[in-house]
Amino acid sequence: MNTPLGGTVSPQWPAADSVAGALRVLFVDVGPEDRATLEALCPRTWRPRFRAETLPDADDGADALTQVLCVFIRSPVTRELLQRMPALRLVATRSAGTDHIDLAACRERGIPVVHVPDYGAATVAEHTFALLLAVARHLCAARARALRGSFSYRGLTGFELEGKVLGVIGYGRIGTHVARIAHGFGMKVLAFDPHPRPEAAISLGVDVVGWSELLERSDILSLHLPLTPETRHLLDDAAFARVKPGVVLLNTARGALVDEDALVRALDRGAVSAAGLDVLEHEGGAAPEAPMGCAGLGCDRGWGATHPLLRHPRVLATPHVGFNTREAVARILNEAVDNIAAWQSGQPQHRVA
Repeated sequence: MNTPLGGTVSPQWPAADSVAGALRVLFVDVGPEDRATLEALCPRTWRPRFRAETLPDADDGADALTQVLCVFIRSPVTRELLQRMPALRLVATRSAGTDHIDLAACRERGIPVVHVPDYGAATVAEHTFALLLAVARHLCAARARALRGSFSYRGLTGFELEGKVLGVIGYGRIGTHVARIAHGFGMKVLAFDPHPRPEAAISLGVDVVGWSELLERSDILSLHLPLTPETRHLLDDAAFARVKPGVVLLNTARGALVDEDALVRALDRGAVSAAGLDVLEHEGGAAPEAPMGCAGLGCDRGWGATHPLLRHPRVLATPHVGFNTREAVARILNEAVDNIAAWQSGQPQHRVA
């Protein structure tokens, strides 16, 4: 049977696997390169299957036999999906965040959930600054102008990072690394975190401040929080009404941390001068290979053609690629397999509470 990415899928598991100790692991949202890596990493006693599809909706007979389900952020693990998997004993996500998993439904079934908490603080932090520098120097508009054969600099005046105040929202592993990079640019760093680590802030010369002060003093706001019921739409109309006029917003965490309608209104009235977004609230509504628009570069096709943020002239959006470096992906795949093996040995690691 052909996959959407070419090649063949693994043969269907037999109803009764005669191999002693065989563990039936279903990996979903796996491209050809990642599949080759995972096949090499999986112990010989495992019986892995791979699906290129983002959502494990189509049941080819494997669902009822799956013992371990390994997913990525674009594959929601719902109560309905769990009902199709009566043999399921573990959910392993190849991500730090778990907002795509119905944890309550897993708890009811007694199914543990494990994640990859620290695959690449440097990777995401570096992408944060890639977005910031691109916004600060109008790189997309400048490239588009050069491609048209125009080398006029007028209308492309940017701003320096040195001396600017960066407000880091969420001061964990990634937020700490963002602060380190910011200091290299000569920036002043403020941090807000519901669970602050004062020792980390002191060691880097970061000022931990309250929510109101962060909004009022920051020239640039950068989001590095997990998505929880408490943090959903943290940046809403009320928050944007209190920001320093002309603030730049960066989000490489989760799209739903921002009320997107409120952000559009803040952009339109100038409260937010620009935004660099690697995540959107409803990015799962687009197929992973579907065109998402061209951020003002003249593309009129695809899911992004009607999305107000993707089409906004002062928004630079990337399709959730902040994690996507060779080094980080290798760590993610290795740790995902290690997490499954640790659980199988009776010593689970990185379990989500």
